[in-house]
Amino acid sequence: MSEKSSIKNFLIKRWSLVFLLILLAFFSIFGTGFSSIANIQDIFLAATTTMLLGIGQTFVIITGGIDLSVGFTMGLSSVIMATLVRDLTANGVLPVFSILLGIGLSMVVGIATGLVNGYLVAFLKVPAFIATLGMYGVAYGLALIRSGGFPVGNLPAIVGSLGNRYLFYILPGEFFSLLHMPEGVEPTQLRNVMRILPLVVIVVLIIAGLFIIILSKTQFGKHTYAIGGDEDVARRAGVKVKSHLMKIYVISSLFAAMGGISYTFRFGSGNAQAGAAQMLMAIATVVIGGASLYGGTGDIQGTIVGALIIGTLQIGMVFLGVQPFYQFIVIGLIIIFGVLLDQLSQRKYLEIT
Repeated sequence: MSEKSSIKNFLIKRWSLVFLLILLAFFSIFGTGFSSIANIQDIFLAATTTMLLGIGQTFVIITGGIDLSVGFTMGLSSVIMATLVRDLTANGVLPVFSILLGIGLSMVVGIATGLVNGYLVAFLKVPAFIATLGMYGVAYGLALIRSGGFPVGNLPAIVGSLGNRYLFYILPGEFFSLLHMPEGVEPTQLRNVMRILPLVVIVVLIIAGLFIIILSKTQFGKHTYAIGGDEDVARRAGVKVKSHLMKIYVISSLFAAMGGISYTFRFGSGNAQAGAAQMLMAIATVVIGGASLYGGTGDIQGTIVGALIIGTLQIGMVFLGVQPFYQFIVIGLIIIFGVLLDQLSQRKYLEIT
């Protein structure tokens, strides 16, 4: 293969990375202060929830499926954690224990929804679109019942504090603090304090790194790609397709639950609609990242880039004074572009292989 063909292949496969760099350059030129450290961190913060749901969705889409329930699984997990923390704390349980129990129960909810989705798809042969759309409604209804249709507040202050904490706090010439703001900081000094590396971003990137290894370096990952490439061939090769698909949908729902937990920590509350817009965003990150909706291709690295593109658009449009709902139009157009590229790449490998 010629060098020109190799470059063309790279640009088609990783067009999203090139597009991200173009977006960053564009907003840096036309958005005053966009390229500041604080703003770059805001982009990562805006991308964290989408990234979490997108990573789980990546596994599903690689197998040729889709999970439409992630948004309201996220909302249900958020409500479950918030209500449990609120009620336990109100009854005298120490906040640290109520938080741990809330996290644990939210993860159990994620496992339960994933098991139902996986069983319907793998064993009962219900199309993934229908099975997960049904769970979409069930999760949303349960979240509304549990929350009474209102956001769940009155959580201990430590919840929001942990969710919005940074690794370093720096005031040049005054202090360098780890994990917390020093006591006695004057209100006039607060605006000059540099907050570096949000803890939630660090946690999400560590989780992403772990699942990059799982998908790219383990037998589990190879079986995932095999099922997406050809389920019948994978079955004849000895892959336990049904049990593997069950695990895939559990992974997707667990990441949705982590999204709900992240939401509760960041905003200090639970909300049945916390992930209402995240189903579209999660699918968008995977498609923009280069995964094929036909199955068999895709990776988490691409999904991370897709999430950062969405985060950059969200923050960048604010800097330019563009109304937020235009984001959905732009993201929809980018999805269409990504799918068109995917279809184009299927045609004799672009006639260059």
